[in-house]
Amino acid sequence: MFHRRRLVRTSFAFAAVPMLIALGACGGQESEAQSEAGTNDGALDRFYNQELEFGSCEGYAPTATEEQYYVEPFECGRLEVPLNYDEPDGETAWIGVMRLAAKGERIGSLVLNPGGPGGSGMTQAAVASVGLKDTEVLQRFDMVGFDPRGVGASTPAIDCFTDEERDRGEDWVTSLGTAGEWTEDYTQELADTCAEGSGGEDVLASVGSRNVARDMDVLRAALGEEKLTYAGQSYGTRLGAVYAEMFPEKVRAMVLDGAIDPTQSLAERRLELQVGFQRSFDLMAKSCATSQDCPLGTDPGKATEVFQDLVRPLIDEPVPAGEGRELGFNQATGGVTTGLYYSEQWPAIIDAIAQLKNERRGDKLMALSDSMGVRGADGAWNNQTDANLAINCNDEQRRSPEEEAKLRTELAEVSPFMDSGEDFEGASRDACEKWPGEPSLGFPYAQNVQGLPETLVISVTGDPVTPYDAGKTLAESLGGTMLTVEGERHTVAQAGTSPCVNDLVAEYLINLKTPAEDQRCSL
Repeated sequence: MFHRRRLVRTSFAFAAVPMLIALGACGGQESEAQSEAGTNDGALDRFYNQELEFGSCEGYAPTATEEQYYVEPFECGRLEVPLNYDEPDGETAWIGVMRLAAKGERIGSLVLNPGGPGGSGMTQAAVASVGLKDTEVLQRFDMVGFDPRGVGASTPAIDCFTDEERDRGEDWVTSLGTAGEWTEDYTQELADTCAEGSGGEDVLASVGSRNVARDMDVLRAALGEEKLTYAGQSYGTRLGAVYAEMFPEKVRAMVLDGAIDPTQSLAERRLELQVGFQRSFDLMAKSCATSQDCPLGTDPGKATEVFQDLVRPLIDEPVPAGEGRELGFNQATGGVTTGLYYSEQWPAIIDAIAQLKNERRGDKLMALSDSMGVRGADGAWNNQTDANLAINCNDEQRRSPEEEAKLRTELAEVSPFMDSGEDFEGASRDACEKWPGEPSLGFPYAQNVQGLPETLVISVTGDPVTPYDAGKTLAESLGGTMLTVEGERHTVAQAGTSPCVNDLVAEYLINLKTPAEDQRCSL
């Protein structure tokens, strides 16, 4: 493991919780899909024809925090897929899958992805079952969540950072950050260390979204479904769009919530993301300013300056944060951005900033930061940060140092509350520049897809992570319907926060009826 000096970064995010189960062969079920997956010689038959068996979820939870979800009546199993679809007789990967059986007259399986990239779809199956409990969805569908290759309970899993490095805020990635001094040597060491911990360069190069879409089609077949019914949020909308592009005739229905714009470059999306966070920070500051004891002051126009006065000193002088840990600039800004995903978290952010201001302690901001990376009470982290880096490196265009410096300067300008005050010229590298393989997604993707049934895209007007207009673009790209939701949060369809959304999603998934074009919901 290489040694790192203290750097500054913000929270990672794309844009939104064993016992091995035997897998056996069954009759010839799905060889026609192989031409769509890149082969036509029958080499994928054993994967498409496998029977996915479910049993106890004991031993599947990546962290102690997530163990609460891996209990009855949920069942778990593992799906075998090729590590490289161009070499189906080579090494394989195992995909963790969780299921909650339908409670009534079953239509089929509803496959879920929570976003990230790097989020656990297995945990999401449990979370979504609570959010949708008052709908008919749980009566008519098996809720099925899977951990994409490299993520969580799937093996091999991406492993770049130790728990101790994460505790110190040294799990540095650049998918979202506005700050941080990087060198070419560091990016090489990062790729080498990730390869060593994850099972080799072939594993690092295998976890892109197109391979995950292929895995989803194998999962569809193993679940016994002729066509896929899918609900993805945030990065999960990218997975859905890529699957729709690759297997349009295998889609029954898709709910894509919190859309990633399939026409945008990474740089464009990162800028929009930071604009969204700054907007939400300003709205939070305005709400806070009505109180005389607001730690950001009573003048919303000065809130960013006040916040910077509080957090920039943490670059050189971190403050105690409990359990022997210290809160630095990266965890402080990461904690705030984590809370900004949902407006209902604003009071928690304000309380945490007040603790930093009044007590010079960072316990509460650290807790918010930890929640993004899913740190267990026992100090163990899941691998969401690691997988986020690896998947983005396989999907996204890579930038020169000059392009990265320009981008980071622009990010600091559009999102000044996260600006560390550093000069990025000559000190910026793309974390993926030494990653093995080449980006495989391609931009734009999912354009002019033929043979795709009606899809439902959901976009929240005040979504700080995936802008409202991205939903319009995705719906147009797929020829689908977009539902507008008035509110301030990132994603809504699986959260249970809007009965209006719940009812319309259930009507679509069950009866394949999309909302009227002028239909709107609110939070």
